[in-house]
Amino acid sequence: MIEEFYINEAIKEAQKAFEKGEVPVGAVIVVQNRIIAKAHNQVELLKDATAHAEILAITQASNTIDNWRLNNAVLYVTKEPCPMCAGALVHSRIKKVIFGAYDDQMGACGTVMNIANDARLRHQLQIVGGIKEAECRELLQEFFKKQRVREKITEN
Repeated sequence: MIEEFYINEAIKEAQKAFEKGEVPVGAVIVVQNRIIAKAHNQVELLKDATAHAEILAITQASNTIDNWRLNNAVLYVTKEPCPMCAGALVHSRIKKVIFGAYDDQMGACGTVMNIANDARLRHQLQIVGGIKEAECRELLQEFFKKQRVREKITEN
């Protein structure tokens, strides 16, 4: 299944984030079956709240094709995009978003809210969720479990 291949590429990016102490979210953008951008969260490294994998991938993809409109692009991401990222996806005209883990706290592609398909906006996206969900969710859970252990150690 082609979706799993690209989600696996996003998982590789998420693992890079994990190794750097970042929330393990990875993203790839594909146009005509070719990856044009790969990114992972870099919020801590860049000290920038907007340095989410999706935002960095959008910037990279736009630079690759020399156009901010990503009309024919598909974003594969390990976690459902947040409101900021969903807004950026709408603005960049991404055609479709395929994600792994649902986000029941901040998900903006159907779980908590649905910015990606709000009819009041000029552009709506196709959304597919739950691809390799268990693997994507486990990576996030492992990261936050280690974070809690680190926090406990520093408290003592």
